[in-house]
Amino acid sequence: MRVAMISMHTSPLEQPGSGDAGGMNVYVLNLARELAAAGVEVDVFTRATRPSQGEVVEVCGGLRVVNIVAGPYEGLAKEELPTQLAAFAGGIVQFTRQEGRDYDLIHSHYWLSGQVGWLLRDLARVPLIHTGHTWAAVKNAAQKHAGGDSPETEARRICEQQLVDNADVLVVNTEDEIDQLSRHYDVDPSRIRVVTPGADTRLFTPGTNRNTELARRHLGIPLDSQVVAFVGRLQEFKGPQVLLRAVAEIVERDPGRNLRVIVCGGASGSDASVDYYRALAHKLGLSRTVRFLGPRPPEELVAIYQAADLVAVPSYNESFGLVAVEAQATGTPVVAARVGGLPLAVADGETGVLVDGHDAGPWADAIASLLDDDARRLTMAEAAVARAAHFSWSESASCLAQVYEQTRSAFEPGTQRRHATGS
Repeated sequence: MRVAMISMHTSPLEQPGSGDAGGMNVYVLNLARELAAAGVEVDVFTRATRPSQGEVVEVCGGLRVVNIVAGPYEGLAKEELPTQLAAFAGGIVQFTRQEGRDYDLIHSHYWLSGQVGWLLRDLARVPLIHTGHTWAAVKNAAQKHAGGDSPETEARRICEQQLVDNADVLVVNTEDEIDQLSRHYDVDPSRIRVVTPGADTRLFTPGTNRNTELARRHLGIPLDSQVVAFVGRLQEFKGPQVLLRAVAEIVERDPGRNLRVIVCGGASGSDASVDYYRALAHKLGLSRTVRFLGPRPPEELVAIYQAADLVAVPSYNESFGLVAVEAQATGTPVVAARVGGLPLAVADGETGVLVDGHDAGPWADAIASLLDDDARRLTMAEAAVARAAHFSWSESASCLAQVYEQTRSAFEPGTQRRHATGS
């Protein structure tokens, strides 16, 4: 089988945690690798952002990333990329014609890619599978409580409704995402398939008994500190401000506590900046408590997870929660918001703690109580490794390959989906 994956706005080869690169990059790259290892040929089409990238990058046997020139390499924000949809789609058509390459199906990721996939579906007469990753209406509903970031546009929501109407199959991360789509979009549940994401459990491991000590030495963190980590893009929707305010309350309650916080990630979105969160930490009196690190490749994230006593995931919504699974795979309990797919990723009371809402008080309570209970935290750490073992990319790819086969078998060329207005 030969699959065309479309990831227009961000390349799977970009550093997660920087710019628009995040969990979707990890998802696309790891699933594509595992599919290729299983004999599925995958070409991932993305927009070129540097001339040095080259047109085709051979990632591994059976997996290529194809960089399509669509607009200037730099200077276009994600919000401006709809102006380049035609150029991007045309570039894909030109590439496939030059190579004489046909595909059995198209799998688009995020709504921008979905719009291109919808066009190519009818041109190539092959089925379209779409994964939204985030949905405008779902995000806006959660955003009302987060503040900060600009709401997603009605134009995007309409485009997503068109994809819900016209894709042959929608692949989502969890059953909760089905509920969210049903609540906010006119969707046919019979065309939705759940493929739970995974984690690289070969990379993310607890290591030896001395790994925490070695990781803290490497990061310059006092060995006897209580350490909380946040890993992800710095934007209000991901909730770093929730963690900072909770930590400020913990310090106010116990000024002598030897607490350190690692915030690892880059700013994302037009309204976000690292300086904003540095200033917030300073305003809250946390300049000596909080350390900001830039985005790190997965090989370096392992040390951050291992150095932490717990990892905080205070997002306002997550379709799944890759950071939570990666942290647990390293043997680090997680304190997470009870939203989206996080209750699936984290077993409340067993591998971590789920917090209702985003107020500083309950978050401070949850974090402090877990930091102060060594026995409970160590028990959770052991259970966390076992839980993360159930989430593997190879299993995710196996499930996705079955969806591909079923979709291809059921596809009838020339069929049209219902109303294309998306209103």
